Amino acid sequence: MDDRSIEQLETEAESLREQINHHNYRYYVLDDPQITDAEYDRLMRRLEELEQNHPEIRTPDSPTQRVGAAPSQEFGVVRHRRMMLSLGNAMSAEEMLEFDRRIKRFLRTDGDIEYVAEVKLDGLAVELVYEDGQLTVGSTRGDGINGEDVTQNLRTIKSIPLRLIKPPARPVPRLLEARGEVILPRRAFERLNEERTKAGEPPFANPRNAAAGSLRQLDPRITASRPLDIFCHSHGMLQGIQFKTQWEFLDGIKQFGLRINPLSRLCRSVDEVLEYWTTLTEQRHELAYEADGVVAKVNSFELQERLGEVSRSPRWAIAYKFKAQQAETRVRAISVYVGRIGSLTPVAKLEPVQLAGVTISNASLHNLDEIRRKDVREGDTVLIERAGDVIPYVVRVTARGEPRAPQFLMPEECPECGGAVVHEEGEVAYICVNVNCPARMRESIRHFASKNALDIDGLGDKLVSQLVTTGLVRELDDLYKLKKSDLLELERMADKSAQNILDAIARSREVALERLINGLGIRHVGEHTARQLALRFGNLRALTIADEEELRGVRDIGPEVARSIRQYFDEPRNRHAVERLAQELKIAVPATETDERSRLRDRSFVLTGTLATMTREEAEEKILAAGGRVTSSVSRKTDFVVVGAEPGSKLRKARELGVKTLEEPEFVKLLTAASNGASS
Repeated sequence: MDDRSIEQLETEAESLREQINHHNYRYYVLDDPQITDAEYDRLMRRLEELEQNHPEIRTPDSPTQRVGAAPSQEFGVVRHRRMMLSLGNAMSAEEMLEFDRRIKRFLRTDGDIEYVAEVKLDGLAVELVYEDGQLTVGSTRGDGINGEDVTQNLRTIKSIPLRLIKPPARPVPRLLEARGEVILPRRAFERLNEERTKAGEPPFANPRNAAAGSLRQLDPRITASRPLDIFCHSHGMLQGIQFKTQWEFLDGIKQFGLRINPLSRLCRSVDEVLEYWTTLTEQRHELAYEADGVVAKVNSFELQERLGEVSRSPRWAIAYKFKAQQAETRVRAISVYVGRIGSLTPVAKLEPVQLAGVTISNASLHNLDEIRRKDVREGDTVLIERAGDVIPYVVRVTARGEPRAPQFLMPEECPECGGAVVHEEGEVAYICVNVNCPARMRESIRHFASKNALDIDGLGDKLVSQLVTTGLVRELDDLYKLKKSDLLELERMADKSAQNILDAIARSREVALERLINGLGIRHVGEHTARQLALRFGNLRALTIADEEELRGVRDIGPEVARSIRQYFDEPRNRHAVERLAQELKIAVPATETDERSRLRDRSFVLTGTLATMTREEAEEKILAAGGRVTSSVSRKTDFVVVGAEPGSKLRKARELGVKTLEEPEFVKLLTAASNGASS
């Protein structure tokens, strides 16, 4: 046991935080790590151990506190102190030259204008507010005036410092509003889409949509599971520091620990900007992230001030867009892919064509409505484009086939199993209703065995296909009846490999309820929803018999999700399959269940200031255990604002909106009463 004083423990913890922040800076900002991942992990584990054993020394800006907030019911609104402007576009070199001429006419000068040229990232614009060096608010651009409060989600991005670094030569500003672009790197995007496809979820169309969808999750843990990144490029309000130029600003915030794009370049004239654009055009496919052009900004802040803005766009900056990556090819056929939940997706089979360095032979047609809108038919010549330079899709028909093929029709029978295909009025999806469809079963097994479900290592695509094709696995519970002799009869299966697979299946017999629910592959039910269902119902039986009204009472579940869950269990074959599966498993119920009788059920709380009798994390846990919700911002829908010592702006906002505030003794009394009510 550590018998040192609290002061000594605090000193060690602060030293660890400084080391971790320093190494984050070296890794994410300078791209020059000084220690190995293992050494970094040791520092982090030691800090986590200290703070866990002594919660009183934990600080809000500790590297361990990137993920800690409970899921939000909704995002609050943040009003930007300075409008976040949008850029005008230039689509050609001549338009860039005209932009330069306009600036010179406005400034009445014939001399060259100095610009800073930056990579135009295809991501989500955000603003980070640092007060006295601490990250206090993070928001999306929104409409430029008001954005969404996504502070807790932005805190999970490791390249965003929770506390600014103090450089030797200058002080940390009183206020720094740094603006940037949140992105999802290409490889991470591809992995995420693979996981979503296996889970029966629609893939993101491009990295920008993926970044936006990840950042706008109500549960910060989902955001934290996706490797988002950021590059900062401009500012809002500044107090306590001054910069004369954009180039000086970029160098300054880099010293504070904020990440900037190292490809930015100082250009002495518009001609150098055009040269930079040409260079980046050639290199864009080698970048680790999506870029769709170059942003040119007048370097001098004094000149920027004189130039001003027009129609919410600055006169002093412009985006020179890259040319779209497109190609023409012929549609050889339109086929249908059957997913895990039985959804039928039309796919265009193309004559192979090179596009952005990749051979394209398939392009998604999304659904029948899209095919009709674009009037795509077999034999047509189509223009295809890689959305975000990643996913190929059909833009339009450029030449009709001769003779013109008939319109494509979705099949009435599943192309995999011959089962009936249903299409509900008002829905775009066509669904194979046969739960024993081989295609559905293949996707179901892949999802069931995935890392976030039963986590059965070794069940790859080829093996799953063999298990279904040979009839060894017709239902999920058949996995637990497999014998080594069954596996050894399969193609390229050695004795050791067969045993490893059986061992992995055996390990999966002990499973948490939330993982099992996720593994069932119910439409619209992912990890977060599965967790909420497990907490609410506590066992599989209670979930299977819950009606839609009960399901809608679960946090974050609306009518569509409730209906999907009810439809799944109303199907007798699904219900019997789940019953058989449950007999093979040892299901662990969640450690924390919310009692329905709690007096705080679904009441929303916001915490501000420091509590004396418990940490913020302990307060959140008590609220959740009592059935309440914890949100990060105050709105008219907030029920209570809990006020500790040195409260922030949330208290003022609560008073403005007339939201009830609770001092700590009142809060503790309310929790105690709720606890007694739940156990009475």
